Amino acid sequence: MSRALKVYMIVLPLSTTVLLVSLPSGANAQLAIAEVIRAGVKKVIKAVDLKVQRLQNQTIWLQNAQKVIENQLSKLKLTEISDWTERQRNLYAGYYDELQKVKSVITAYKKVKSLATTQAAIVQEYKWASGLFWKDKHFSAQELAYMEEVYEGILKASLKNLDQVFVVIGSFKTQMSDAKRLEMINAAERAMERNFYDLKAFNDQNIALSIGRSKSIFETKQMKEVYDIN
Repeated sequence: MSRALKVYMIVLPLSTTVLLVSLPSGANAQLAIAEVIRAGVKKVIKAVDLKVQRLQNQTIWLQNAQKVIENQLSKLKLTEISDWTERQRNLYAGYYDELQKVKSVITAYKKVKSLATTQAAIVQEYKWASGLFWKDKHFSAQELAYMEEVYEGILKASLKNLDQVFVVIGSFKTQMSDAKRLEMINAAERAMERNFYDLKAFNDQNIALSIGRSKSIFETKQMKEVYDIN
């Protein structure tokens, strides 16, 4: 697991590097570093939340459009109409084809909706775990800083996955086959699920570490209650 999490480790920005130099050494400096990294994580979360909101709004619009389209498609039973002229048949057949194309776009968006739900779960999992770890006296400031670095790496990776989805959304205005569109969405979905799995595994690892540092049976019981472990 530690090897896998190296993928999510980030390089500290220049502003943080300056802070490292200017601050005195010791626990206070370590805690200040952790706070700086945590502030960076909050900015990433804000960017993620905005993109998830955009996806959700677009999904709601398409859900409403789907109802209209399905009503129209049910009315256009071309094979049952025998008295149309060829010109009328061609006109409505083209309209029917366009509605079918839009319907395929909506089908792709159903997966996008699922992906947005997973992303929201990632953010929620981070907020839950990070909030508890920062109150947990079993972790040092240096360990908290490391955790926030890993969290930032995971959240930035998921942000890239969201960007990939927006590339697919943009493709609806350009030429891209349904197969290619679905392939890109599936890849983003798998990557997002992997991020979620890695995040939960990292949190479980830290929870086990905290409980292992308990100095008594009573303290162990307390920590299990804090982290909702049966």
